Amino acid sequence: MSNFDINAALKAYLDDPQSILTPEADAALLDCESDPDAFTPGLINSVLNPIADAVGENPEAILQASNVESLQFLLKCAPTSPSTHSYIQGQGADCELSARCRQTSFIPAVSLGKVLDLVISGLGAEAEIVHHEEQDGETETAQHKQILEIFAFLLQWCVAAIETKCAEKPASGPARGKGAKGAKGKNAQKDGHWDPSAQLQTALDTMTKVMKLKLAKVFVTTSERDTFISLFTRPVYLILESEQRVKSTAIRMHTFKVLCVAIKHHGHAYGAQTSIIQSLTYFEHLAEPMAEFLNILAEQYDYPQLAEEVMKELSNKEFSANDTKGPKSVSTFVARLSELAPRVVQRQVSYLAKLLESENYTLRCAIIEVCGNLIAMLSKAEEGERGENHKGQINAFFDVLEERFLDINPYCRCRAIQVYVKLCELETKYPKRRQTAAELAVRSLEDKSSNVRRNAIKLLGRLMATHPFAVLHGGLLNSREWNERLEACEAELNALKPPAGTPGLAERTHAEATVDESLLDDATQSEDRGAMSDEQKSAALQKAQDEAATADAMNKLQLTRRYYVEALRFIETLHEASPHIMQLLASKNKSEVIEAMDFFVVADAYNLEEAKLGIRRMGRLIWTKGNSDEGKGVQTHLIECYKGLFFDAPGNFSANDAANYVARNMISLTFSATSADLTSLEQLLATMMKEKCVSELVIQKLWQVYGVQKKEISKQQRRGAIIVLGMLALADPDIVVKEMEICLRIGLGALGRRDLVLARFTCIALMRMTDNKPTKGTQGKVNTRLSNDHAVLIRLANLLDVKSESRDWYGLAEQAIGAIYALSKHPDVLCSEIIRRKTKSVFVAKAKIVKQDEIDDSRVDADGDVEMSDVAEPSAEPEAEEPIQDDNSSSALALSQLLFSIGHIALKQIVHLELCEQDFKRRKAEKEKANPGSSPVKKTPGAKTPAAKKGSSKKEEEEQDELDLMAGTNEDDFADAIAHIRERELLYGPQSLLANFGPLVKEVCSNNTSYPNAELQAQAALCMAKLMCVSAEYCEANLSLLITILERSQSAITRGNLVIALGDMAVCFNHLIDENTDFLYRRLSDPSLPVKRTCLMTLTFLILAGQVKVKGQLGEMAKCVEDSDERLRDMSRMFFAELAGKDNAVYNHFVDMFSLLSADEGLDEERFRRVIKFLASFIEKDKHAKQLANKLAPRLQRAESERQWSDVAYALSLLPHKNEEITKLVGEGCKVIEAAA
Repeated sequence: MSNFDINAALKAYLDDPQSILTPEADAALLDCESDPDAFTPGLINSVLNPIADAVGENPEAILQASNVESLQFLLKCAPTSPSTHSYIQGQGADCELSARCRQTSFIPAVSLGKVLDLVISGLGAEAEIVHHEEQDGETETAQHKQILEIFAFLLQWCVAAIETKCAEKPASGPARGKGAKGAKGKNAQKDGHWDPSAQLQTALDTMTKVMKLKLAKVFVTTSERDTFISLFTRPVYLILESEQRVKSTAIRMHTFKVLCVAIKHHGHAYGAQTSIIQSLTYFEHLAEPMAEFLNILAEQYDYPQLAEEVMKELSNKEFSANDTKGPKSVSTFVARLSELAPRVVQRQVSYLAKLLESENYTLRCAIIEVCGNLIAMLSKAEEGERGENHKGQINAFFDVLEERFLDINPYCRCRAIQVYVKLCELETKYPKRRQTAAELAVRSLEDKSSNVRRNAIKLLGRLMATHPFAVLHGGLLNSREWNERLEACEAELNALKPPAGTPGLAERTHAEATVDESLLDDATQSEDRGAMSDEQKSAALQKAQDEAATADAMNKLQLTRRYYVEALRFIETLHEASPHIMQLLASKNKSEVIEAMDFFVVADAYNLEEAKLGIRRMGRLIWTKGNSDEGKGVQTHLIECYKGLFFDAPGNFSANDAANYVARNMISLTFSATSADLTSLEQLLATMMKEKCVSELVIQKLWQVYGVQKKEISKQQRRGAIIVLGMLALADPDIVVKEMEICLRIGLGALGRRDLVLARFTCIALMRMTDNKPTKGTQGKVNTRLSNDHAVLIRLANLLDVKSESRDWYGLAEQAIGAIYALSKHPDVLCSEIIRRKTKSVFVAKAKIVKQDEIDDSRVDADGDVEMSDVAEPSAEPEAEEPIQDDNSSSALALSQLLFSIGHIALKQIVHLELCEQDFKRRKAEKEKANPGSSPVKKTPGAKTPAAKKGSSKKEEEEQDELDLMAGTNEDDFADAIAHIRERELLYGPQSLLANFGPLVKEVCSNNTSYPNAELQAQAALCMAKLMCVSAEYCEANLSLLITILERSQSAITRGNLVIALGDMAVCFNHLIDENTDFLYRRLSDPSLPVKRTCLMTLTFLILAGQVKVKGQLGEMAKCVEDSDERLRDMSRMFFAELAGKDNAVYNHFVDMFSLLSADEGLDEERFRRVIKFLASFIEKDKHAKQLANKLAPRLQRAESERQWSDVAYALSLLPHKNEEITKLVGEGCKVIEAAA
């Protein structure tokens, strides 16, 4: 018999398992202490098998000393902690086998599994015996107690050994000692697929079975029972320490069962409380499982006390400022427990409330989530379950949530919003609280944290999607409809109210609504029963009924009115949020942008008026740079949103109805769209067309809308159809090519002449038939062009002859000329003819003295311009006595239209020349590629080619001659020839038609008193600006006149046009404009806001593209940072953000900008400081800050006024210069100024 003492064994085991002596172990095992290589699986089995047989027959066999000590010897070969060897190393008492076992598990996993099976089966069999004896009423206490203790002790050791072995890394460092490496390698190979999970589950089941026995009879004292129970709970906690084990639901549930039984029946509550607190402190992965365990204990075992005690202890626990793991784990635990067992948490909420005052934000987040879970629980409670203070508790929790919208930490603010998002899904709506939440969310849209802003948008979307105003009239939130309903309701209320002159009646009616009518009836009957006749009774009854009905109706109407007022208040809050959310569409944070898009999609579904504007603004996101995953994600989401909104027809629609639905939606996108909106829509639709989102049937429907003639349709709809078709043709030009005839009949026909906007968009669509974008080098594509006698080009040319006083004519002329240059083989010839026709229509009608043929000759004559100028002025004189106002204005209009055409044709001619040069390079490259061996021979235009000698046809001869010329012409020579044509021929050549108009335009611009018509002056200035972009000589000659017009013109449109023109000239002729950029910067102070915006955009492009040298004028742009216009402020800030990334540009110009801003008396000190603070934010390097401080510091002593000194001092305070002398200098200055004051 073994003299096994559980307390001694347990103490030795906990100190060091290797120190447990096993002299009675099997002799074969004892021999292995000096010869570890003999410790083989065969030897182990030879020892284990007899023990297993003996225990299998009778569990009492474990009491034999040889059996229990042999098992202990085997378990000593498997360490119970990875660090055991380092803990005891150096004592010198170990045998060779023990020394090896301290470093790694020396026993094979299979053998360890057998030991565990043996112990489990023995313990299970013993439990069965005790159970049967309990039923029979006979229990041998002492013997059973020792058997159970031995098996429980061995089981604890087995579990610890198994957990340690599973935690061993296969690739751990090499073991010390002879033969260890080989043995370990063999073991590792054998243990490759060993998984003890099933055995552990069986072990945990057996523990539960044992603890369900009446152990009080076996273990008489409490300490004995506690020691025995600890043999089961200790391995359970060890298993839970493994994250991998906890992930297994089966093992997790088995461990919970053991602990629940131990707590419920064997007084383990206090021990469990300590272990749970430790687990939460040191093991993050146990936060949620522990909450799950306490919920099971409370629900299934009716023991909520432990959960309550744990929460009390946690609420008083203080965490170190450096400890992040503990508070995070506790937060997760508390939040999860409140979700699983809200009633248990509710009882201890007063203790948990202390955590709201914790400095650790994760703990505050947990309490916020607890409040949300408790609100959800209380709102779902049945009427009978609700306590007295039910409403008060809900209000208190809501108050906490609302308070936390202003928490100092953004994560807490986010959590409060996220909790509200969950509460939106509750059946109970809490309208007042929802309204408050909506207002708080609107405020949070301006939070500095993008995460808070994103969640605020999400909350507003959920509040809208789950709003409580769907009971009457459906769920749409159109404010106009709700206002109409409110007005109708108030009108009904006013009709039911008694006349104002009836004294006391209104009060009585109000009182009647709250008094029990049966009481009044009884009293009336008892008092007046004898006095009233039957007729009087019926009259009184009727009157009482009418008054009651009126009171009832008024009560209902007042409730309805209140309902309408609350709905309108909610809608107004959403309207207030929309501009902020629109602004967030431009955020740099991808998730924020996507959330904002989703908000507007939901808002559109609920018919919110602001949604249309937001959806239109969303279109601009198609330009998001797609080189990163974020950019692509935004574009993809945008396309998905637009698909859902406009391209996905309801499921019950037929194919034809679906196509009609999509076509109508696409056309509606163009209504009231600005040019910026249309540009974005164009890119969006072209992208969707490339992705095959638009079917052929939809395109057919669009052509049908555009081409319908039998029925009168709205101009907007027809225009919208051709706009969309033009956009789709960007991706697929064949869309327009196939239907060219419809364009001729509609847009270029009678309808187009009546509707110039329709004709303009038709021209744009026709331009999409070919791709004429300039490309670098020889990459250009071969474009098929039309001859000048083609019907399309004839109609396009005729459009410019349309007589119209509408300003739409200019847009039409611009696009018609553009289409001619895009489609014609020889656009210059066709446009020359247009100019001749326009010139005749302007001048010939007035100059009856001049003959037709003289005018024809004048176009190529150097004197022709003088003749035309001379006829333009006296034309009005013969009819001076008649009312000539209309005549003058119509001739001025005609001349304005002519000058516009001249200017635009001149610009397009430059582009055409560039395309000719590009085409030349392409064809030359193709020629050289086709004949790589042939050496080019220089040819002259008149020389004969070899092809001609062979007797080829005339056409072939011309083509070959042209190709040979090309091969023999140097690219630089061709480029020089093109440059010469542009510079000298177009505006100065004797054969040039445009040469006649340069002086004419100058004459009109120079004499604004002789030509006072504002429209004429505007178009003449624009025409001159365009001609100046053609030739440097013409530009230089007229630059001073252009700048004078820019400075003095009363027309904001003219000033805006000339700012853009100067920007173009700066690109074309930089040397001419570089000295005159001051005039450009001055427009930043223009009284007209559009001119200021145009100027800022132009300068932004020129500076960032390096087209103009930045001097001291950047200060003018810096002023825009604090402009009253929001768009101007945003553009300016964006400019400086881009500029800061270019070679320290802000640092280089900081002193100059500071000087200009400080010297500007019109800039008040507050605005000056905000601008300087913004600029100083770009000085990031300490070296730069020190250098700037050294440059600015001397100005302190030279300051002529207090304002100058304070400006310098403020700038120095923004720069982290760390210079004590400067700090001292600033301090002295302050004293001087204070003394002077």
